Amino acid sequence: MWQVLVLLVSVSVSAVSGYNATQLAEDSGDELLLCRSCGYEVATSRDLKFVASALALGQRNDTVIGERRVPVQLFENPQGLRFQVLTFKRAAVHKHWPADEQFSWFPGHSWTVATCPRCHSHLGWSFQPNVWPQRVTDKEFEESEETFVALIIDRLLQENFAATLLMVPKSYRS
Repeated sequence: MWQVLVLLVSVSVSAVSGYNATQLAEDSGDELLLCRSCGYEVATSRDLKFVASALALGQRNDTVIGERRVPVQLFENPQGLRFQVLTFKRAAVHKHWPADEQFSWFPGHSWTVATCPRCHSHLGWSFQPNVWPQRVTDKEFEESEETFVALIIDRLLQENFAATLLMVPKSYRS
């Protein structure tokens, strides 16, 4: 029963966001990245899109996804909090409009907070060109080459790693 409920929630949230990370990963064999808080499928390695920023405090290549080395950038917000982020062309996140130009880490882009559609944990930010309206549809956002999502690596979990953490209850073992 619990598995059916999770499936229904996943399907309904995917339909709302217009992006199904699970289906894309299964079709291509890519790595899935999950929300660390609830396990929701947020992004696939196929959707990585490095967007360099001159405002990054630092950048390194790291094996965050599988054995593949990807660029990770370090940013600091006006409150002094630091975040290590990966950038993706799209992700299954809820965007909290309106977009804001102030304190953007990517010049020429406005940002909005991006949260997990299931548990509402803050996962990162969505970025769109400053010249766009403050509110856009998910379809407009996902179809544009000018938009991207920056996800905080500490708030994500690789599906393959998560699978190693799960245990089968003794009552189900033969």
